[in-house]
Amino acid sequence: MPDHVRGDLEPDPTSLGDLPWWNVFGDPTLQSLIREAVAANLDLRAAAARVEQARHLVGVARSDLYPQLGYGADASRQRAPFGPGDAVTFNNFLASFELAWEIDLWGRIRRLSEAARADYLAAEEARHGVMLTLIGDVATAYFDLLGLDREVEITLETIDAFHDTLDLFQRRYEAGIATRLEVSRAAAALSEAQAVLPDLERLITARENQLCVLLARPPGNIERPTPLEDQFLLPEVPVGLPSQLLERRPDIRLAEQAMVAANAEVGVAVATFFPRLGLTSLYGGQSSELENLVKGSGAAWSVGASLSGPLFQGGRLLSSYRASEARFDEAVLRWEQVVLQAFAEVSSSLVNHQKIKLVRLQRAETVKHLEISVTLSLKRYLDGIASYFEVLEAQQQFFPAELLLARAERNELIAVVDMYRALGGGWQLEEDAVANAESGEIE
Repeated sequence: MPDHVRGDLEPDPTSLGDLPWWNVFGDPTLQSLIREAVAANLDLRAAAARVEQARHLVGVARSDLYPQLGYGADASRQRAPFGPGDAVTFNNFLASFELAWEIDLWGRIRRLSEAARADYLAAEEARHGVMLTLIGDVATAYFDLLGLDREVEITLETIDAFHDTLDLFQRRYEAGIATRLEVSRAAAALSEAQAVLPDLERLITARENQLCVLLARPPGNIERPTPLEDQFLLPEVPVGLPSQLLERRPDIRLAEQAMVAANAEVGVAVATFFPRLGLTSLYGGQSSELENLVKGSGAAWSVGASLSGPLFQGGRLLSSYRASEARFDEAVLRWEQVVLQAFAEVSSSLVNHQKIKLVRLQRAETVKHLEISVTLSLKRYLDGIASYFEVLEAQQQFFPAELLLARAERNELIAVVDMYRALGGGWQLEEDAVANAESGEIE
């Protein structure tokens, strides 16, 4: 186990993954969407159904530890030869209770029950993984929409600015001060900005539809009253200690339960080498007359024990045992691979967040200076000091710089989502806390 996550310059036992999602994502609209997704998402409901199946299969496996009691009844009428030329017609009635019990001397049934329980716990961890992925997907889609909304807003502002520039050049051209070239260049810049708008609207529709699928809604609009620039950003994003990932990440805990199940199956394979001891008993009645079934003369009973075991099966048992050992080795290696992948994802998401934050700060500086450049170039043009080309160049640099800043702001929010997902966020939430979150009772 590494001492700290790569990229974590100041290791701290506190972690973003310890926070419930409603403390990470402060937007009330996003919280409402997440609650709706947790309550209605079809993938999550299917995962819950798989957990329910696995829970009942534990009872199926465990039932073999107890005696099995059954009943049976049979009624028939027969005609059979009794002697030369004679035939007898008679009835036969049978009713019985049967008891059978396999004594689990070698732990075969107990290990089967252990494997079933591990499969149940693995299904539960899979459900937690689906929930964590769902929360991350909803938050990512929501922040994507806010970023696209901001890009639309920037594009509309740019179109207005290019309109004003075109009108200015047109008036100066009509007054004989400017040339037709200035007007054409301004019109081209306006058309280029207008061409961006339909593409953004297309992306917004696709993202809204994707989010509606996560919410189990038909395609439609997604309300988002809080703009991108007003979103809450965590001042710090601590990742915690590497060993804590083993407790948080659902995929690691799922792989751990797969190891437990594979280990139990090795025990089942070992038990097949030994004989099985069983007890059986029967009590009932058999008679040719229906009324004699409940009388002493028709009573029938039996008690017995059985012992059975393998002698020669052509190596089948040994091969099954070796195959179960190999499956266990595979489960161990898969667990180790999942742990390594988890460390890599946390490190990558941490560094990603750190670098994107720096990018956002630099983009903000660029936009600030380019905004000043646009103002000064326009003033210089009106004063006759600068050419039209200087104005257009400043505006054309300012427009994409604003878009890049909006994308950096969106990417920083999504980086927090990715970090929360990589850390297995919300792992310690109990079912009642999740239920309160689903119903809106958030503290």
